[in-house]
Amino acid sequence: MASHSAHISSDKRFLIFFDFDETIVDETSDDMVVQAAPGQHLPGWLKDTYVPGRYNEYMQRVLAYLAEQGVTESDIRSTMEKMPSTPGMLTLFQFLRNRPPQDFEVILVSDANTFFIESWLRRAGARQLFHRVFSNPATFNKDGRLVMKPFHSHDCPRCPDNMCKQVIVRDYVARRTQERGRPYQRIFYVGDGANDFCPAAALGPRDVAFPRRDFPMHRLITETHEAMPGEFKAVTVPWASAEEVLQRLRKLVAE
Repeated sequence: MASHSAHISSDKRFLIFFDFDETIVDETSDDMVVQAAPGQHLPGWLKDTYVPGRYNEYMQRVLAYLAEQGVTESDIRSTMEKMPSTPGMLTLFQFLRNRPPQDFEVILVSDANTFFIESWLRRAGARQLFHRVFSNPATFNKDGRLVMKPFHSHDCPRCPDNMCKQVIVRDYVARRTQERGRPYQRIFYVGDGANDFCPAAALGPRDVAFPRRDFPMHRLITETHEAMPGEFKAVTVPWASAEEVLQRLRKLVAE
């Protein structure tokens, strides 16, 4: 899912990152998959195995339970396909798709998993928009169980063990800047969660963070501005509808 990017053309002016859960879709896919379970709920003993910071391992157990209960690949796929997009998101995708090809390099960074994301993107007709999808790899084994692995390991104390999005964003930007031989004009990050604050904190003063209004990413940015003025460098544009993201992008690409 996150293979070499040299075949992406080097003339893109802007780089835009999207989170998935509660950003592109108006649900959390890990919660949504429970609807595929018998009775649309998980047993208490399974929920009780969750340990803070080890969510990825908990979801591996949930997926194993679903397989044991006879939940199939097509059951999970159809459950994912039903997730609604966030307000204005498909309009934003249409805008990005209709821009000249040298405008946007579009990347997805999510702590969900590749199967959930691919299922939804393909159903929405949006897979081709994304040049790269960075997420926890998930494939079905011969027993029909969806097996998910952690994306990577890292040293960030702020993020869950299996994924620090800042590491992904920094590595990707560094590698692409080297491949292109020049930086992007601006970098954008569209997200909602606490784990989207970490990558947005790596953006510079010409870049734009788009936190979903009143979600954890927005609150963390606001708290950082109050506690440590100047620490968070990116321009911040909160959104309730992704059409607000579109309006700002339209202004910036015209500059």
